[in-house]
Amino acid sequence: MTAQTPPTPPFRDPQLPLAKRIDDLLGRLTLDERIAFLHQFAPAVERLGIAAFRTGQEALHGVAWMGPATVFPQAVGLGATWNEDLVRRVGEAVSAEVRAMRARDDRVGLNVWAPTVNLLRHPLWGRGEEGYSEDPKLTSAIATAYTRGLRGDHPAYWRTAPVLKHWLAHNNETHRDTSSSSVRPRVLHEYDLRAFHETVRAGAVAGVMPAYNLVNGRPNHVSPYLREHLRTWTDEDLLVCSDAGAPSNLVDSEHYFGTHEEATAAALRAGVDSFTDHGTDSSKTVERVRGALARGLLTEDDIHRAVRRQLSVRFRLGEFDPGSGPHADIRDFDTPAHRALAEEAAEQAIVLLKNDDDLLPLPEDTRIAVVGLLADECKLDWYSGTLIHRTTPLEGLYERFGAERVTFAEGVDRIRLRTSAGTYLAVPEAVDASDEARGAEGALDPALLAGRTDLPPLTTDTTGTVLALVDWGDGVLTLRAPDGRYLSVADDGYVRASADQPGGWVVQETFRLERHESHGSRGPHDSHDSHEDGHLLRHMGTGLYVSVAADGVKVAEGNGEIFTLVVTERGEDCVARAASEADAVVVVAGNDPHINGRETQDRTTLRLPEHQERLLRAARAANPDTALVLTSSYPYAVDHEDLRAVLWTAHGGQAAGTALARVLAGGVSPAGRLPQTWYAADSDLPDLLDYDVIGSRQTYLYFEGTPLFPFGHGLSYAGFAYENLTHRVTGDEVKVTFTLTNTSGRTADEVPQLYLRAVNPSVPRPRRELAAHRRVTLAPGASTDLTFHLPLTAFAFWDVAHSRHRREPGAYELLVGASSEDIRLTTTIDLDGTPAVPRPVVELGLNAADFDDQRGTQIVDRTKTSGDAVTPVADGAGELLFHDCDFGDGVTEVTLEASGEGTVEFSLNGGPVLAVLNLSPTAGPYDYTTLSAGIAATGVHDVHLKLRGPLRLARVGFVRHEENRAVV
Repeated sequence: MTAQTPPTPPFRDPQLPLAKRIDDLLGRLTLDERIAFLHQFAPAVERLGIAAFRTGQEALHGVAWMGPATVFPQAVGLGATWNEDLVRRVGEAVSAEVRAMRARDDRVGLNVWAPTVNLLRHPLWGRGEEGYSEDPKLTSAIATAYTRGLRGDHPAYWRTAPVLKHWLAHNNETHRDTSSSSVRPRVLHEYDLRAFHETVRAGAVAGVMPAYNLVNGRPNHVSPYLREHLRTWTDEDLLVCSDAGAPSNLVDSEHYFGTHEEATAAALRAGVDSFTDHGTDSSKTVERVRGALARGLLTEDDIHRAVRRQLSVRFRLGEFDPGSGPHADIRDFDTPAHRALAEEAAEQAIVLLKNDDDLLPLPEDTRIAVVGLLADECKLDWYSGTLIHRTTPLEGLYERFGAERVTFAEGVDRIRLRTSAGTYLAVPEAVDASDEARGAEGALDPALLAGRTDLPPLTTDTTGTVLALVDWGDGVLTLRAPDGRYLSVADDGYVRASADQPGGWVVQETFRLERHESHGSRGPHDSHDSHEDGHLLRHMGTGLYVSVAADGVKVAEGNGEIFTLVVTERGEDCVARAASEADAVVVVAGNDPHINGRETQDRTTLRLPEHQERLLRAARAANPDTALVLTSSYPYAVDHEDLRAVLWTAHGGQAAGTALARVLAGGVSPAGRLPQTWYAADSDLPDLLDYDVIGSRQTYLYFEGTPLFPFGHGLSYAGFAYENLTHRVTGDEVKVTFTLTNTSGRTADEVPQLYLRAVNPSVPRPRRELAAHRRVTLAPGASTDLTFHLPLTAFAFWDVAHSRHRREPGAYELLVGASSEDIRLTTTIDLDGTPAVPRPVVELGLNAADFDDQRGTQIVDRTKTSGDAVTPVADGAGELLFHDCDFGDGVTEVTLEASGEGTVEFSLNGGPVLAVLNLSPTAGPYDYTTLSAGIAATGVHDVHLKLRGPLRLARVGFVRHEENRAVV
């Protein structure tokens, strides 16, 4: 008999509807197999021919962590382009490289964890480099473009499956897994949810990743908002992937649950579908799920739902189709098109902040001094791939102006470190490195040196080695050998010159000099030969001090060696010499993305590090024609009054140097725009953990001070005229049209921006709010008519009195210009809407978190699964204000639902206290009781509540005059 081919199972039949295919595969999986799928590293199911699968491939601005790849500008740089078409093309290139790399390495995942849509609310946030903008409209526009590029255009099959990070209200690394963001309903709906909402609604998002922090007292990994908001925005099955280690944090650091079984069950029921925990070891997650099932904390249906969402993504990626779908054969990697796109993106990300007397562009015969710690650097960050190509600013200027016209001074301090025995630290030559660290011509490959233990450790001798010392701020130093290798500490504790750049999850290349108490008080820059200054050298990665032993220099427990810094050359002296001999100076300053501001570490100040301030002062003093180029992941507060030109670019990826040189030389007119406010001083900033952008007047939306440079700011080498603003309300939108003309003699881009403002709002509204923008290229003298279509929903705000979005009737300004502060055209429209009406507190009561204003309170979780309450902050006293509460014909009693212990004082319109309600201690924070007190009130009044003590107030109710019951 002829052997018959087994029938194709329905889940492998691409002609069947997706839902039926998923149902079929789910039905074939055993319960144990489904449970195993809940971990990030889902195992293969060989009996069904199903391969292993993992969620999570970092792809923020190129394929990360998987070796060489095209490196595009940092995400904040992509945000600075204000160009959705460009960012979509970057997403397409990144997804193509994911597919190409996947074809040769199955460790590369197709579920990409990108982009980051957390809003850049606070400029000191350590991960600001990962976001796009402080504005939700711009953030969602750029994020939507990137996800569309990552997803691809096929109607059914996705090139990659993007997951948005990090849900929700996540803007601090300090205590990031235990701090709670207090987010009032208006901020939640108008700000934090909005960036996610518009991107998810666009239809190219596979899922989200919850953030480490808590929101309103509840960890994001058990947030009811996943169910109440996220999953209502689309009919697609959204995959929710936990952040790394976050499921364990629910017990281990947050102490939110008593057992891991409870925590795992709560996260799964809340909507987490894939648990990223314990690396590749899935055993603990599997054990916890089984324990939760055994205790009745989970049902098989809970597991079924999560696995279904996972499988939906895998099917859309083509995994179960013949040939693995239409995208399986993509091999586009490091193509000429990708290289050109990286350069184009780097060019478009450059922002010209200042250009007095048209210092820029520089004439081609200019003699240029390019100076600064980043002048010959092409820095990567934690979410970068490995560079295949690279250009630094120095290399770009050499190429553009010729090496004979460009001089270079890095500006590092050159020092020797003298030991207490009178010898000096010495760096041995790396002549005995193993063969695998050498390239084709025998040269050391620095990228292979970090963490090596076969290189000789530092030693001491009578002359020592002159080291390059850079203070990156907050006293954090790097030390570099003459051949460019950074001093680093390997696992064995020895100090070696063995790193190409600072990097790694724990940076092993940073140190801190700490003055030894028995020596003098002068600092390392007080004398060229500061032999009286004794210092201990602490290694930041281990926290241990550097010591000198017979077998080499190492870090060890104890006080360590006492070193004296001998300064052989000051960086500012080199900078001054180079600057004085040039026609113009380009100072390249900024940050190293692995130091003082990155994941796990917030910044402490907006100021440039003092070392770089010294270099900038030296250049300005030596040559007035000085331009500052800030190459950084973040805004800085810089004194620019006597600087003729200032530019900013995020770390621009592999083509950063070429792009910068083209802009400085005028080959490209800069048209990047600031995606966030640049504040003038630290005193302009709220506390890092204050998430109330309305109450504390944060971001350009509410900030009432004078910024250093405003949101949307960016200059051009060209000039543009704005004319003929008109508007028309048609149906459910406002059509806004105006004319833009290039009045210069060069082709250039402009980014016209449309803002709106409520003229006489009944509640605090933004000073102005971005409604639309477009990046436009115009030839000399050319004009174009631009039209923006604004939905009437853009004019609404979240009405806390009625828990809904509401558009007020009245006047609204439409403002068109080149930035949020450079407004060229203005018109006013009158819109109808829903008038404000008093709060119907007798019928509905008051949710405590729905206040209009507050002082000294924070929002916390009402229960572990849902709802909000309000509690006083640490000092134990706070106030809540509710405007326009309608008591109708009269109430006789106020009731409170509260837990904890303390006192609530009730008054109207700021008048005398009408009732004092004392709460005796309850059994716990979630054990609520109802208190009541007699009052007499009719008509409409403002309600004031003073909260004292560690209580949680959930709701306020009232009893009508004719009734004898609370209305809640």
